[in-house]
Amino acid sequence: MFNEFNISNLENAKSNLEVLLTTSKNEIDELLKIENKTYENFVKPYEEIGERVNEFLTPIFHIDSVKNSEITTKVYEECLPLISDYETNISQNDNIYRSLKDIQDNYSTSLNDIQKKVLENEIRDFKLSGCHLNNEKKDRLKELNLKLSELSHKFSQNLLNATNSYEMIIDNYEDVKELPQSDLALAKFEEDGKTKYKFTLQMPSYLAYITYGSNREKREEIYKAYCTRAPENGKIIEEILKLKYEKVNILGFDNYAQYSLSTKMAKTEEEVVRFLEELALKGKDKAKEELKELEEYAKEDNITNLKSYDLAYYSEKLKKAKYDIDQEYYRPFFEQNSVLNGFFNFLNEVFNIKFTLTDAKAWDTTVNVYDISEDGKTIARIYIDLQSRKDKRGGAWMNNWHSYYINSKGKEQLPTAYIVGNFPPAKDDTPSLLRHDDVVTLFHEMGHALHHLLSKVPEALVSGISGVAWDVVEFPSQFLEYFAYDKEVLKLFAKHYETGEVLSDEAIDRIINAKNFQSSLGMLRQVEFALFDFKLHQKLYETEYEVQKVLDSVRDKVSVMNPPKYNKFQNGFSHIFAGGYAAGYYSYKWAEVLSADAFFMFIDSGKVLNKELAVKYKNIILKNGGSKDMDKLFFELTNREPSVDSLLKIDGIIS
Repeated sequence: MFNEFNISNLENAKSNLEVLLTTSKNEIDELLKIENKTYENFVKPYEEIGERVNEFLTPIFHIDSVKNSEITTKVYEECLPLISDYETNISQNDNIYRSLKDIQDNYSTSLNDIQKKVLENEIRDFKLSGCHLNNEKKDRLKELNLKLSELSHKFSQNLLNATNSYEMIIDNYEDVKELPQSDLALAKFEEDGKTKYKFTLQMPSYLAYITYGSNREKREEIYKAYCTRAPENGKIIEEILKLKYEKVNILGFDNYAQYSLSTKMAKTEEEVVRFLEELALKGKDKAKEELKELEEYAKEDNITNLKSYDLAYYSEKLKKAKYDIDQEYYRPFFEQNSVLNGFFNFLNEVFNIKFTLTDAKAWDTTVNVYDISEDGKTIARIYIDLQSRKDKRGGAWMNNWHSYYINSKGKEQLPTAYIVGNFPPAKDDTPSLLRHDDVVTLFHEMGHALHHLLSKVPEALVSGISGVAWDVVEFPSQFLEYFAYDKEVLKLFAKHYETGEVLSDEAIDRIINAKNFQSSLGMLRQVEFALFDFKLHQKLYETEYEVQKVLDSVRDKVSVMNPPKYNKFQNGFSHIFAGGYAAGYYSYKWAEVLSADAFFMFIDSGKVLNKELAVKYKNIILKNGGSKDMDKLFFELTNREPSVDSLLKIDGIIS
């Protein structure tokens, strides 16, 4: 039923990929020989060839992120040029493009809406790949695509290496006395008969000290190490920007932002900038108030010049003072397995889907694999890898492996996906205990996964998250996040791992009340990242100095507190330089407007655990995947256009 995860033959991946790509190319050549091409005899098998390549490659690229080693990096770097060359050749094949165009023209009346969407997307993407250009320009695009893939991987690898190479050793208990016991236990070690504490730039460790570290100098030390990681990425950014600019110029665009928007819900550069600046304008006064409150609070410690490395520390103390939020109190109630099982119960209650643990093979013993069923029928599989490891890339993400579709023989292909996190790991005497923020992250990534796994679209190219516009792909993930703040939902899994005691109403109220603590500062931070990204791609900036000037100008406009000069945030901005968010980071906020507006339906119904509404959402948004434009699906769900004010209200920025 499902392909098993198996990379035992990893060292032969390159030769196996060569065989697969040669076979795929030959099969496409045979399809092109068909005289009377139809959707069934050309598009369907062409789609399946692409799926087969993706199914082979995804585990190979995935393992480099979750179990990084010299061999995974070597294999990644061997396979990357092969797949880049293959995909460029396919995407620039004028014969495939003209065949798709002919089918679109000749069968427009007999094709269904989903098939029309597949053709519309594919024809657009062929144009964006330069299939209409002369051979010289095609060859140059091929070179550019390969080089950009290599640079993205190098950017990510530099960041991982820099993260892993740093340690801050503390031997004075006074400097760690405020850390939660669980964080302290992870940092503690013995050397020469003395107790010491080790902090790294791995996210759980870094966050522990920057949030609770008593020694201001040590906070700055680890902050500086974090925000000056991988300085060599500055030159890689220069090269990435130059190559992207050349690429989109060849394709007929004025800049990369314009190229990026050709596949998104937002239509113009002006629309995106206006949207972000509106958020900044509406949130800035409140953000200034939030910062002033924090500065006043820090004065109690005789801190009269609050710095960036003080923000997390004093924010946590102020939050605790205002809402009595003590993360150490909460973490025993969020034991990883308890959270997962309760989360699954919630998803079963609202979406009518059941998760069953399997003994399927994965890449690490801490990874759990579940089959998902609906009305007694298995419909999908999910791999969940939540604990941080030294060989795992930082952050959290969902990775789709197989897509749901009906193949040319009428058989169902079931979807699979991976969820990856970097939550505090279990130790011999302590299970993995999560922060509430980790719980929210889990809900977020599951939102992505369900968007992919619950699809019932028969065409792989627009099933699940395939074909979904990038600036709305975060809608289902952010929508699900809101449920992580609901009392009824939290009571399903917030149980003390030792006593079984359920988290009290009062304690849950504190989490809910604290949700919008410093929400304006948080929003402005996201707007800063998004505006920097977008403006950076509106023209060519050729030097590190120019890149820094763009970031500085954005900060001057939207931020209420600028970081120190040594902060080189851009060198670690992997979302846009090693991921798919270039000129698209605004998507988080764009999609958040949809998710907030959709969640208001549940609030307005008077019942957050509203199964009828949840099933409607599942049937309209999740099951349709990328087969319809999200603005149409959103209107079908809510019967209204989305409003920015819904987001500002739900974040407590306006009333």
